[in-house]
Amino acid sequence: MSNDPSNAPEFSVSELSGAIKRRLEDDFGHVRVRGEMGRVTLARSGHVYVDLKDANSVLSAVMWKGVAASLRFQPEEGMEVIATGKISTFPGSSKYQLIIENLEPAGVGALLAQLEERKKRLASEGLFDPDAKQALPYLPQIIGVVTSPTGAVIRDILHRLTERFPVHVILWPVLVQGDKAAPQLARAIKGFNALPAASGHGTGAIPRPDLIIVARGGGSIEDLWAFNEEIVVRAAAASTIPLISAIGHETDTTLIDFAADRRAPTPTGAAELAVPVRTELLQRLATLDGRLARAVLRTLEGQRIALRAASARLPKSDTILASARQRMDLIDLRFAPSLRALVTAKIHDLTALGGRLRPMILTTDVSRKTQVVQALGMRLQGAMMRRTGLERHALAQSNVRLESASVRLKAAMARQLDLKARHVTSQASLLEALSYRSALARGFVVVRGRNHGVVRTKADMQGQSRLTLTFVDGDAQVHIDEKPASDKPKRERTSLPKPTQGLLFD
Repeated sequence: MSNDPSNAPEFSVSELSGAIKRRLEDDFGHVRVRGEMGRVTLARSGHVYVDLKDANSVLSAVMWKGVAASLRFQPEEGMEVIATGKISTFPGSSKYQLIIENLEPAGVGALLAQLEERKKRLASEGLFDPDAKQALPYLPQIIGVVTSPTGAVIRDILHRLTERFPVHVILWPVLVQGDKAAPQLARAIKGFNALPAASGHGTGAIPRPDLIIVARGGGSIEDLWAFNEEIVVRAAAASTIPLISAIGHETDTTLIDFAADRRAPTPTGAAELAVPVRTELLQRLATLDGRLARAVLRTLEGQRIALRAASARLPKSDTILASARQRMDLIDLRFAPSLRALVTAKIHDLTALGGRLRPMILTTDVSRKTQVVQALGMRLQGAMMRRTGLERHALAQSNVRLESASVRLKAAMARQLDLKARHVTSQASLLEALSYRSALARGFVVVRGRNHGVVRTKADMQGQSRLTLTFVDGDAQVHIDEKPASDKPKRERTSLPKPTQGLLFD
């Protein structure tokens, strides 16, 4: 066999890349790879690009959009996973990659590690802050339950509520396991919070619950994983309605338990936290009512005894009023003489004042006031004459200035009117020169077709059977012969003017 390079077959780059791609896909068409996730990139197309690595090597991998959307967990850097798929190449570059068809955490330990990391991150944002917890209503009238409508959980809750204290229950049916469970759980919590607070029975609208219970039966960590999803935890923490989480058994713990206002060990325990026992409440009310009645009776009896004791120490009414009555008698005895003395004194004073009132005093005072008024009148008359003279002088000056301004205004208006008249005359001349009527006077015509539309081009004449020609002295109608040009004599002339330059278009 010759070692001459010229005898080796030649491949194009695409042929060689395709051959390598087919060979890798045939030899490694189904592989399972265990490794730690390094770089995780979510493209805008929905595809996910990741690096799988161990202590010595790195393997590039890609998950197409459909595979990434069906994952039951969120891929994160540092998570140990098991990827199933096939080895292939990317023709755009000389590198091989794993096409991931299935991705799962490498055992429960990986899920627990992811759960712990998510718990720390959400706790750092304050979603689990105890100070943000709301108090549960003592006796809610309406309870919203978020759970599966077909499981035993809803039956246990309804049974326990009926035993303890029957209330109105609204069920929001959701999936509690699987890929679609988390979005439905978050949507249900947000939906209860979005109900209007003013809604009530008999209005046809769904009433807003006073308390929400999110419940599910027991299961493995994978079965309960929907209650660890971030959208569910954030919806529970943001709920303005008090929320009880009852997920799994007492030993099961999910992240929604930390975000809820109260955690119940079981769904039945959630019903016990939600409402008190009706019979116990009635018994307690009866006990309190009896205690209240006895306390009121004891209080009234004590006050009655105290009142009798206080009234026994009070003096008799005749004793209290005796001194007052004696004072009234003394006052009555002194009242009549005092009144007569007072009237006599007032009569004496009035007589003295009447003696001092004489007509001469009034006449003198009126004469003095009259002189003062006359003097003021003369001063006022002189002042008015001076003021009138000043006003007349000012009015005469204003008339002179007004006449001068009127003369100047008339002259200015005459100049403006002359300028405007000359401008209008020049514009009218220009308009006449630019009017198409002047062009008609020079021998041009306006051609119009149907609907009085102006015919500007030869193409506009297609389909026209009748034209209107506008001359300077009027219109004329022209009919068009639609026969083909080959049927007419070669030298036949149309009735339209031959030079198109002679047509004027608007």
